[in-house]
Amino acid sequence: MLNSMGGKGPGRPVRSAVRENLVELLFFLGKSHGYQLYSLYCRVFPRVTRRAVYYQLKRGLELGFFRVSEVEIRPGNYSWGQTAERVVYALTDKVRPVGDARVKKQLNTLKS
Repeated sequence: MLNSMGGKGPGRPVRSAVRENLVELLFFLGKSHGYQLYSLYCRVFPRVTRRAVYYQLKRGLELGFFRVSEVEIRPGNYSWGQTAERVVYALTDKVRPVGDARVKKQLNTLKS
């Protein structure tokens, strides 16, 4: 039996509940940046760490579920320099979201 990395034996599963929930959020939002996805995720689904959300966004890029829609350069006075990059994510055609009505209802409640 081959694992998700192509080797034999146990490995990490390809499926991820966090990534599937991010797919649902992006389905209703169209596109969004990482921190906004994290913020909305914590309001709609059980709380996760920001690191887990960013990891799943990166992994989703590798698997072809997400794509980088744009990279915004935000000027400002940050501790690391004068600019910050805001990566905006969107779904690819490879992924098939469920279109969960509960997620849509929760997002509509948050928008109003």
